[in-house]
Amino acid sequence: MKEKEIKYPNNDLKASIVYPIYLVAKELTRKYSELLAEYDVTYTQYLVLNYFFVVKSSNLKNIGKAMMLDSSTLTPLLKKLEKKGYIVRNKSLTDERNLQVDITEKGLALKPKLKAVRKKIKKICNMSEEEVEAMHKILFKLLNTIIEENNKEEKK
Repeated sequence: MKEKEIKYPNNDLKASIVYPIYLVAKELTRKYSELLAEYDVTYTQYLVLNYFFVVKSSNLKNIGKAMMLDSSTLTPLLKKLEKKGYIVRNKSLTDERNLQVDITEKGLALKPKLKAVRKKIKKICNMSEEEVEAMHKILFKLLNTIIEENNKEEKK
């Protein structure tokens, strides 16, 4: 497939780090949303379900930390997943202030379907494993740099 030349609206956007990231994220999220609609799962719910496919059980604080979401975003998202029967939320037996969240059998049953969605996206992206690995490395380097900078600013 021939690469399409990117036509930037102006030189400021051409020099921007975030503009191509924004465009890719927007288009990938749109495509994911189309593919996930069949399962009545939003993109953010998909990410959280993938977290639970691995950990099976977690508390609110650890979910928020892993997903980089605050409780005001996470709580309504978890309520919706619970309403769909994919997770259950319970007060912790050791600390009632802590919320324990567990994936259900119905939630686990989504794993192969959502894995198929990931495969479709991977095919759409048409990237080699090496390219994906390099992209992850660069993006997480950028993310960690931004987080470190934010932490420095908060300490001031």
